[in-house]
Amino acid sequence: MTESKSLPFTVPELPMNIQTIREYLPHRYPFLLVDRVTDVTENGIVGYKNVSINEEFLQGHFPNYPIMPGVLIVEAMAQISGILGFVMNNVKPSPDSLFLFAGAEKIRFKKQVVAGDQLVLKSELVMQKRGIYKYNCVASVDGIVATTAEIIISHQKLEQA
Repeated sequence: MTESKSLPFTVPELPMNIQTIREYLPHRYPFLLVDRVTDVTENGIVGYKNVSINEEFLQGHFPNYPIMPGVLIVEAMAQISGILGFVMNNVKPSPDSLFLFAGAEKIRFKKQVVAGDQLVLKSELVMQKRGIYKYNCVASVDGIVATTAEIIISHQKLEQA
């Protein structure tokens, strides 16, 4: 007999569409880099970014061979991790609370991401201590790893002026 284990937080209805994602991320166009969240577990999240030729960053990176900049792939991994941080804490962005990108380690780029790709973003919590969260992240296209990184997110309680 298996026991049903409930999560210590409330998972939003899945898949999370862009309207729900915007409730969890303060980012807006053109810097919102998560299109959908498909799974949330006790310590992980899966979502994706559809990369379109219409992306502003592809117009100049590079005009004759448009590829998604690596720094934006890392930012997308930070954003998916930030969503997990908010969900795990049962909070949403507010004027006095944000999850901010604090660092990245062990970044490896293994495959170029081009227009037409669906960049699948996976993030798994590996450490949480005093408002600092560390995640192992993988971004892949068609099951092939494009980028890996350890992402560090900081939960900031902001003072109002």
